[in-house]
This record gives sequence, C-alpha cells and structure tokens, in this order.
Amino acid sequence: MGNRGMEDLIPLVNKLQDAFSSIGQSCHLDLPQIAVVGGQSAGKSSVLENFVGRDFLPRGSGIVTRRPLILQLIFSKTEYAEFLHCKSKKFTDFDEVRQEIEAETDRVTGTNKGISPVPINLRVYSPHVLNLTLIDLPGITKVPVGDQPQDIEYQIKEMILQFISRESSLILAVTPANMDLANSDALKMAKEVDPQGLRTIGVITKLDLMDEGTDARDILENKLLPLRRGYIGVVNRSQKDIEGKKDIRAALAAERKFFLSHPAYRHMADRMGTPHLQKVLNQQLTNHIRETLPSLRSKLQSQLLSLEKEVEEYKNFRPDDPTRKTKALLQMVQQFGVDFEKRIEGSGDQVDTLELSGGARINRIFHERFPFELVKMEFDEKDLRREISYAIKNIHGIRTGLFTPDMAFEAIVKKQIIKLKEPSLKCVDLVVSELATVIKKCAEKLGSYPRLREETERIVTTYIREREGKTKDQILLLIDIELSYINTNHEDFIGFANAQQRSTQLNKKRAIPNQVIRRGWLTINNISIMKGGSKEYWFVLTAESLSWYKDEEEKEKKYMLPLDNLKIRDVEKGFMSNKHVFAIFNTEQRNVYKDLRQIELACDSQEDVDSWKASFLRAGVYPEKDQVENEDGTQENTFSMDPQLERQVETIRNLVDSYVGIINKSIRDLMPKTIMHLMINNTKDFIHSELLAYLYSSADQNSLMEESADQAQRRDDMLRMYHALKEALHIIGDISTSTVSTPVPPPVDDAWLQSGSSPTPQRRPTSTVLPPGRPPAVRGPTPGPPLIPAPAGSLSSFVAPPIPSRPGPQNVFAANNDPFSAPPQIPSRPARIPPGIPPGVPSRRPPAAPNRPTIIRPAEPSLLD
Repeated sequence: MGNRGMEDLIPLVNKLQDAFSSIGQSCHLDLPQIAVVGGQSAGKSSVLENFVGRDFLPRGSGIVTRRPLILQLIFSKTEYAEFLHCKSKKFTDFDEVRQEIEAETDRVTGTNKGISPVPINLRVYSPHVLNLTLIDLPGITKVPVGDQPQDIEYQIKEMILQFISRESSLILAVTPANMDLANSDALKMAKEVDPQGLRTIGVITKLDLMDEGTDARDILENKLLPLRRGYIGVVNRSQKDIEGKKDIRAALAAERKFFLSHPAYRHMADRMGTPHLQKVLNQQLTNHIRETLPSLRSKLQSQLLSLEKEVEEYKNFRPDDPTRKTKALLQMVQQFGVDFEKRIEGSGDQVDTLELSGGARINRIFHERFPFELVKMEFDEKDLRREISYAIKNIHGIRTGLFTPDMAFEAIVKKQIIKLKEPSLKCVDLVVSELATVIKKCAEKLGSYPRLREETERIVTTYIREREGKTKDQILLLIDIELSYINTNHEDFIGFANAQQRSTQLNKKRAIPNQVIRRGWLTINNISIMKGGSKEYWFVLTAESLSWYKDEEEKEKKYMLPLDNLKIRDVEKGFMSNKHVFAIFNTEQRNVYKDLRQIELACDSQEDVDSWKASFLRAGVYPEKDQVENEDGTQENTFSMDPQLERQVETIRNLVDSYVGIINKSIRDLMPKTIMHLMINNTKDFIHSELLAYLYSSADQNSLMEESADQAQRRDDMLRMYHALKEALHIIGDISTSTVSTPVPPPVDDAWLQSGSSPTPQRRPTSTVLPPGRPPAVRGPTPGPPLIPAPAGSLSSFVAPPIPSRPGPQNVFAANNDPFSAPPQIPSRPARIPPGIPPGVPSRRPPAAPNRPTIIRPAEPSLLD
C-alpha cells in the first residue's frame, strides 16, 4: 500500500511542470526534504519506510543504520531503484535494495558496529511518488561499542545537524514511548536548528509495548511536554512481523485496530497512526507548493503583461493586408526619424549607461578629438625658428637686411594655416563614421522587414556621403578664405611693436591657478615589480600640477608633480596588456617621479586616453613633436652667429604665434557649426521629408514590407507563449482552489527543551484500592465514542517499560482513594495549548483535574527497531 496522499499530489505537480515546460521554463518547487532523528532503535527507519509505503530498509535491534541514507524519490512511469555507487544496475526487487544497503554499509564501516558520515545515495523511480528527498540517519548513541570511536555521540550529532539545519527540511523527532521524553536528544537537536518549532513534528513509537496500566495520552494530546506541531503516535511492525513477512497493509490495519480499541487513545484515533503521519507530511508538501505559487504567479503575470501590448497588435493580423503594410511603412519611417533625432540631440528615455553613443560621441569629436589634433600639428619651436630664419634670409637674398620683412611673416603663417586642412578633414571623417553607426542602430527596429531595413540604410547612408563631400568642400573653402587675406588689423593680433617686447611663453598655460581640470582613476604602468608593480591611483589635474592619491577621498596624497616643462608622448600598448597607455616626461631630461624619467599612465580604453590628453592640453601640457633631422647634414646654428637675425626671428615668431592662435580659435568655432549645418541637420530634414518618397521610388510596397521568416516565427512563438502563460495561470488558480493550506499552529511554551530544563516528572506509587466502576481517564468531556468501563485485566497484554510523561491509569480501575488529594510533586507545567488539529476533528479542552500518580515499574528491553 503506497502513500495515497502523496499520489493525490502527483497530478497537481505534473500539471504545473507541463504548464511551465510549454513556455520553455522549469518549475522550481524545491519540495522539502524529510529527515528522521532519534535514538538508537527508536523506529526511525520504520517510520520512513511507512511514509514511502514500501518495505526496503534494513531493520533490527541495536545500531542498524550506520551510514546516512539519502533517499531521492523521483517521479517516473516505471518503478525501479538505483544506487549512486553502482549506477549501471537497476533494482526492481526491493529485497535486493535492502541487501545492497546492508552490503554497502559493511563495505565502508565493517561488520562490527562501526559508523561513517559518508552517505549512501539511493534513487527510487516510481509513478507513485513526488520528487522528494528522505534522509534516514543513524540513531543517537552515547556509549561506543565494537569498532565505534570514543566520540561516537559527538560524531553522530554533527552528522545529524549537517542534514537537519537546512531551512527546507522537515524534522521527524522520533522517540519511543518507553523512554523518558524530557531526555529526548532528538527533540533537543531539533530545537537547536528549529527554535520556533515550525518544522519539527514529534513521533511517538512503540505505544504497544508500554506497561499494563500506563499510556502516553497526555503526551499525544500535547499537554505535558508540548511541541508547536504536536505529537503523532505510530505502531510499527515488530521484528517478528518483519521476519514473518507481514506486509505494510496488514501492519496498518493492526495499527488502526490498536488505536480504536485502546481506551486511552480511541477518542483521538483519527489523529494517530501512520496514515495520519502521512497526511500531516503531505499537507506540509501541499503548504509548500501553495507557498511557492504566489511567486510563480507573479513571475508569469509579469511575462504576460510584457507580451500583451504586442499580442494586441497581432490578434487580427493578416500578413497580406495592403492597408496594414502602408500603415506599418509610414509608422516605421516616422519612428526611424524620431530615433535618429533622439540619438543625435539626446533624450531622457532609453539612455545608454554603458558607453557614449550618437550625439555624445560627436560632441566629443568636436571638443576633444579635434582640438587635440590641432595641437598635435602645432609647430615645433626649433623647426619654426629655423624656417623663419630661412625665410628672412631668402627674402633678403644677397643683401643683408636691416628690417624685419613682412613677407617672411605671411609665408610662415600661410604654411601653418595649410596644415589645418588635414585635422579638419579628419574631423569630418570621424563624424561621418559616427553617423553611419547611428543609422545602423536606428535601423535595428526595422529588422522585421529585411528589404525595408536594407533600403533605408542604403538611401540614408548615400545621402550622408553626398553631404560629406559638400561639407569637406565648405571646410576647405573656409581655410582658403583664411589664406586669401592675412588680417593684421585683427583686434586680437599683437602687432609689430608688442611682438618685439613679448616673451616666448605664449604657449604656456593660461588657466586659472589651482583650477581643477580633471579627476579620475589612472594606473601608473611602469613601476617595477620590486617596488610594488603597476598600481591604480586617483589623479587630480589642476592648472599647475598633477597629483595622485590613494583613493577618491583625496586624503592620502602620494605625490604632486608640477606641470612645468612637461610634455606627453604616446606609448605602444603592451603585448599582453589590454590597457591603453600614454606617458608624461620632462623636456629638460629630469626625473619625473622618483627614479623614473617618464611615468606611463594607463587607461581602459583609447577614448579615455584621448580625453585625458585633451585635459592636459587645457593645462598647457602639449604632445611631443617628432624631431625631423636634416637629412643632407647641412643643419646649422643660425641663431648664435647673428644677433640681429635672432631678434628678427623672435619678432616674427611672436607674430606667427599670435595670428595662428586667432585662426585656430576661428576654425575650432566654425568646424562644428559647418558640420552641423551641412551634414547633420540636413540629414535630419532629409529623413523627415524625403526618405519615404525615395523608398517608394526604389521598390514597390509589397517587396519592401515582405516579412522575414524570423519575424513570422517570432510572432507565432509569441502568440503560443501568450496562450501558454494564460493556461499556466489558470492551472495555478485551479491548484489554489483545489488544495487547502493549513495554518501554522500557535507557539507553545517549549522551555522544557532548553538546556537546564526542569527535571523529569517523577512517578509516585499510588494506593491499590480500587474505586467501584470508575471509568478510565476521567478528565472532563471527551470527544468521540463514550468511554465504557473495561473489565479487569483487559489491558494485561500491554506490557512496556515506564514512560517519562504523566501516564494514564496503570489499571483501568486503579485510582486514589481521595480524588481531590494533593497531586504528586512534579514541576510546574507549561501552559496547555492544543496542537494543530485537522479539520473535522473537534478540539478537546479538558478542565484541570488532579494529577493521578502511578507505580514505577522496571524497564524491559525493546523488542523492535
């Protein structure tokens, strides 16, 4: 006979699993594991075996379970067992399973009572089980026997705690009725890991072996030593029954008969026995499934809501409807234009937080990359002076000039202005590249219609290329305009008189002293391993210095480097490094930091390197220029031999510096404006006003709006997912209405389980005078059938050792002469709160009655596991 309650749950779980499988997900119910804890020969294995409903575990006297048995029940259409240590073999005879468990136990622990924490893993596949984990643990013992170690008690307790500490495990604390309950190690260990008592169920075994005239009624009614979930009494098969092959069905019938016929238990027979234990555990599984349902439901509902908008669009979808195609084409082109504008102008919705994109990258080109390119092509001091001296000499010709010639100034200035063409055209190329990326990003939303996407990208990109040519022409025209007339009357031009008195420090920084230009993390890349290796610091760049700190709090300064005579040079990225590096060095060949002639600063990306370089430019730290050697070897020192020439060179050099600064300022201002007007704004206008006409002229509407196979598949999958989600929600609703969740019992005063608990109630002998015809256990109104006085000696067959609780009558007619005499000296009892009672069973709240003392009898040895 199997576990009928568990079999009733199987269809519910299967329906849930099927519903989730239909939407391509797994249903994680994570059902609790059930662990049995108790003393040696308390009947743990029998309790576990009765729950499964199959006879397959070794039993006997003494320590039988010597290794933890992890039993995994797995739902399957066929029934067989499989061990982890011999996966290739399938066991269909459960007698062989028992023999294999015994053999595997002996293989590791020996045959002389040894124990081991190494578990035996057994999987039972059956159509009559849920996916559960049951754990049979060795019994708690205190005195080592055979090959057992001296710390046997500690080892077994550690082994048990390892399994019952998991929050999702139900603990069956098994205690035999002929043992002192207040000394139950099983209940104390359960209390350690489950102080609230929410997952601990007390199981009282061997009720049929109690002394004649004694019972465990007060314990099973949860009065004497209460647990939050109460106690359930069971009667397992005896060793004689097991050896006689008495099956579980007959054992359950005998157990039922015992509880119905015993005068102390028959009023609560419906709450006793293995079937009720199965019912309670199955109800816990039901509760767990119901507790899991809200999270599953919310997960499904959120998915359903995310799909509803798209599904609404496809409910009356007809792929060949020309009206739908026209509407879709108009909407997509309009959306493409809106997306392009948002990516260029920026917007608050769908902000990319991982990298710069669209307009932000173009802005970076305008204000970081382009100024840096201008500075990179800026004249080198030595080369410029040499060119000026050659120009002055060539203009004077054979004569020795007395005055500084204007022609030399114009020649040098025009040469510098022509150099602006290369970085300006490069700036346009960078912007075109970014616009192409923006177009691809915006066209991703047209992916449902491949031909439309392809044509849109082609038309817009072609238009951008056309505008690129016009933009470059305009920029070259701007530079040619600057070349056409050198305006020496410009208000910012220093003029000849000021040029003679001016120093050569115009290229120095003009920033406000101590102004912070930039902060950020950089790695000093060239510190030797002996001195700690590469390390990341927080850098602060001001107009006068570069400082680095331990962290961004800027409390612990590591070093401050003045910016005087510093320049930047590029450093090639290392072979094994993914960092991008640039270096700072001193032009006077001095050490920059400690014994380093240059410090190499590393960033995560080239964009960060460019950004830092632009920041250094603002601080007046310029990039290094490549020194061009005079290949014909005719380089000569033209400055030291002629003081007059030196003065003329210095004057023109200052004039050139002033005028080129004016031109650079003008170009830096006009470049972004020209590109915006001729390229970006024109492209926006084209997309909004002319793109649709170009699309209609390039191909007919049917071919443009031909849906891709992937999109058709996606639509079908989405509709199928939508209906599967609705079905899964419907199933969850059915399960919610077809199952009942039992409330958690109220807390009880279980202080008796704490360490230093009150002593066990002592039994006292009672008078042997028999009151005439007194019914047993008079404690007030009793639910169930009326109690009829039993004939003397009717319970003589029930002989058992004493139990620690306040027992019932030792003989059905035995009682005190004075029923109102003082009660025995026992510790004060905790408040009586009844355990959770299943629906349909009336609660029993007996009035307080005087305690009935009992006779202490010597304990007899246990006959059963």
